[in-house]
Amino acid sequence: MLKVAVTGGIGSGKSAVGEILEELGAVIVDADELARTVIERGNSGYDQVLAAFGDEVLTSGEIDRAKLAGLVFSDPELRKKLESIIHPLVREAAEEIMKSAPSGSVVVNEIPLLFETNGAKRFDFVIAVQTPMELRIERLSQRGMKLYEIEKRIAVQASDQERASIANVIVVNDGSLDQLRSKVEELWFTQLQPKAGS
Repeated sequence: MLKVAVTGGIGSGKSAVGEILEELGAVIVDADELARTVIERGNSGYDQVLAAFGDEVLTSGEIDRAKLAGLVFSDPELRKKLESIIHPLVREAAEEIMKSAPSGSVVVNEIPLLFETNGAKRFDFVIAVQTPMELRIERLSQRGMKLYEIEKRIAVQASDQERASIANVIVVNDGSLDQLRSKVEELWFTQLQPKAGS
C-alpha cells in the first residue's frame, strides 16, 4: 500500500485532484467529508461538540456547520478546541478506511490542514496543490462564500511555502480541468505506483 496525502489551501482544487486520482484507481479518504460525518447526530463527535459549544450551534437538532464556523474562525482558542475534538476522530475514521483497502492500493488522503497538524510523517508521499490567490478567491466566491469569510479561512491556514516544505511534489492548478488532469495522470503513472509486495 502507498499512503499519499493531498494538501492545499481552501479553493486550491484538492478535491478535483482527489477525484482524478480516484478515477485512476486510488482509494480516497476525504478528511473534510469525514469531519462532517463525525459530528453528525448519532456519532461521538456530536455529543463532544455540544458539550464544548452548547445548544447554540444547533439548527433543528443537527449541528449547524455555518454557525460553528462563525464561532471558531473568529476565535483561535475555540478553533483549537474544535480541532482537538474532530482531528482524532477523523484520523481514526481514516485509519479504518485504510485498513479495509485492498493490499497494493494507492490510498489518497485529502487533508487541508496537513502542515498545521504535523501529519506529513504518516505518509509515503505528499502532494501540495497550489493555485494563485485571486483564482482561489474567485472559486470560493462562486461557491457562495463572502470575501470576509474567505479571508478568515485563508488567514488560519498554512501558506503555500509551508505546504511546499513538506511536499514531495507540487501540482500547480492554474488552468483548465483538462490541464489539471494531464498533470495528475503524469504524476500517477510516474510516481504513485506502489512497489510490488507493499
